[in-house]
Amino acid sequence: MRTLSILTALFLAASLLVQPSVRAQEQQFTLELNSARDSGGGCRVSFIAFNGTGVVLEKTSYEVVVFDAEGLVAQFLILEFGRLPTNKTKVVQFDLAEQPCGSISRLLINDVAECVSNQETSNVCLDALKTNARTEISFGI
Repeated sequence: MRTLSILTALFLAASLLVQPSVRAQEQQFTLELNSARDSGGGCRVSFIAFNGTGVVLEKTSYEVVVFDAEGLVAQFLILEFGRLPTNKTKVVQFDLAEQPCGSISRLLINDVAECVSNQETSNVCLDALKTNARTEISFGI
């Protein structure tokens, strides 16, 4: 009986340690710079967005800074991702006019331009944001 109690206590302790990390994963909003291809004198970038925050994001947009090949600020953009339901993956493309992909070294999320959930401004778009890139162009916060 005592062995069962110790095992039960160990199981409960382990489950308490695991739960916060599971919750943290569930509370993520991920943006992946998936591809960057030259198109019509500019660069067409494709992002994969996944809303794992647990809340519907009615409007989502970010202020993004484009850095040139030398690492200098080239331009500021507002990229609108629109409505992002919970647990939904969405692919969004943007054309960066007059900016060939080879001339871009980095895309930086400078700030949230708009983040609306339940008809109110929310902090979740930045607080839960995780980024990654599958391109030669660096992408992050």
